[in-house]
Amino acid sequence: MKMIQIVLYAFLALFIIPQVNAIQMGIVTASPWGTYYQIGEDIRSLVSRHGIDLIVYRSNGSIESVEAVHKRPGVQLGLVQPDVLAYIIYLSAKNSHMRQVAKKIKMVFPLYHEEVHLVARKNLNNFIDLAGKVVAVGKEKSGSYLTANLLFKLAEIEPAQKIEIGSDQAIEALKRGEIDAMFYVAGYPVKLFQEIVTEGLLHLVPIKDKSITEFYPVSTIPASTYPWQNEAISTIALKAVLITYDYKLDNCDNVGRLAKIMYDNLDWLKQHGHQKWKNVDFDFKLKKWEQYECVTKQIKPDSPQSHSSDDDLWNTFKKYLGQQGGSK
Repeated sequence: MKMIQIVLYAFLALFIIPQVNAIQMGIVTASPWGTYYQIGEDIRSLVSRHGIDLIVYRSNGSIESVEAVHKRPGVQLGLVQPDVLAYIIYLSAKNSHMRQVAKKIKMVFPLYHEEVHLVARKNLNNFIDLAGKVVAVGKEKSGSYLTANLLFKLAEIEPAQKIEIGSDQAIEALKRGEIDAMFYVAGYPVKLFQEIVTEGLLHLVPIKDKSITEFYPVSTIPASTYPWQNEAISTIALKAVLITYDYKLDNCDNVGRLAKIMYDNLDWLKQHGHQKWKNVDFDFKLKKWEQYECVTKQIKPDSPQSHSSDDDLWNTFKKYLGQQGGSK
C-alpha cells in the first residue's frame, strides 16, 4: 500500500511541480480583432513546441507596444509598424526618454505587409472625399492613429473631426451613421471585417493618391477577402516589425533562441498560421533599423542588399513631425 502511495505521489508531482526548464516570455500585440494578435498566437503555438512559454498580451497599438517592450516586466517582444519606429526615432532628437527608447529598441525580424483599410459609407469613393467628414482614426497611441494623420498631411486634406476610438467601436459607429469613415492598419484578412454584417452600407475605399503612393508601397486587398467586398481594392501597405529590447544577459539568449526557432520553422508558420506568413522574408533588410545582435549571432543570415524604400518615408516623417512641433 505504501509503495502504491509513493508511485501515486510521484505521478501527481509531474503535473503539480512546474517545469523549471521552460522559458517564460511575453509578446505584446494589439486587439484580438487584429492580425498582430493572431500572429502573436502563431508564434506562441510554434515556440511552445520547443520549450518556450510565450504569453500573448494585448495593447492599444504600436506606440504603446514600443513602450511596453522598453519598460514592462515580462514583455520581451512586440509587434509594431515601421512608421511608428520612425516616429520614436524622430522624437529622440528632442526628448531624452524617447532617446533612451530609440537606443534600446531593436529589430528581431521584419515580417509582412499590413494594408491600410479605409472603410466608409457608400457615399465616399476616394481618399480626398474625407475632407470635411467625420473619421475614426484609432486610439491616440495606435499605429492606425499615426498613419491616418500622416496620410491627411500628405494628401493635404482635413476632416471635420477626427474621432479617437478603437476599431470595434468605430465599425459600429460607422454602421449607425455616426461617422463617415474609419482607418485600420492590419494585414488582411482582418478578423473584425470578416465577421461584420455591413447591410450594404459600407465598402473599402481605394487609396491611390500620388501624394501618398510616392512614399508608401502599393498593395491590393483581393476581391472577396471580406464577405461584403466584391472587388479588389488598391491601397498602401507598411511592413510589420517584430521588436525587442537590447538585453545583455539571459534575455539575450532567450530572444535569440526564440528567433532561431522562428527562422528554422518558417515553413511551419506558413502552413499552420495566418496567411500573412506566406509573404514573410526574415532576411529582408529594413533601413534605419539594425537586427538585434543576439538574433544575428543565432541565425547568421545572409546579407542581401536592401531593397526597401524607407528613406523616402523617413524624410516624410521628419517634414511632417517638424510641422507638428515634434509631438502629438
